[in-house]
Amino acid sequence: DGTVFITINRPGKKNAFDAATIAALHEAFESLHGADHVRVVFVRGAGGTFSAGADLGWMADAAGWSESDNRDDAMNLAKMLKALRDIPALTVALVEGAAMGGGAGLVAACDRAVAVKGTKFAFSEVKLGLIPATIAPYVIEAIGPRRARSLFATGELFTADQALAFGL
Repeated sequence: DGTVFITINRPGKKNAFDAATIAALHEAFESLHGADHVRVVFVRGAGGTFSAGADLGWMADAAGWSESDNRDDAMNLAKMLKALRDIPALTVALVEGAAMGGGAGLVAACDRAVAVKGTKFAFSEVKLGLIPATIAPYVIEAIGPRRARSLFATGELFTADQALAFGL
């Protein structure tokens, strides 16, 4: 009927990203590039949380990787987000629970978002000593550079109502 649902299905990890999840999302998004019959793509998380961002265990492992391995890993996330952005159909994030870090970046890469009241958002990478470089282009496009810089620097939580006001 022209509608596709893509569900991040790691509810035990609050749908946090790891290499396998990023690869699966990339493949799903790429498969929709030539799907002329698709009019809308909904992206959601299983189990009441959109996405907690990066899986902390996966990030801990990455601390021991080489610079080249870390660059390749970041490129995989960047390619996944670009594949989402390049889907010709309307993309809509269905957000509930939380969208943190890369999860909030995934929301920003969609054309539209609908969030349940009570949903929390944050660009929380700063709390781990990281910058949200990979998601930054999508976030800046959605909410503007000044607000993005502020939220990137503080990692502060914001509500669905604030996300709406920000343009996310």
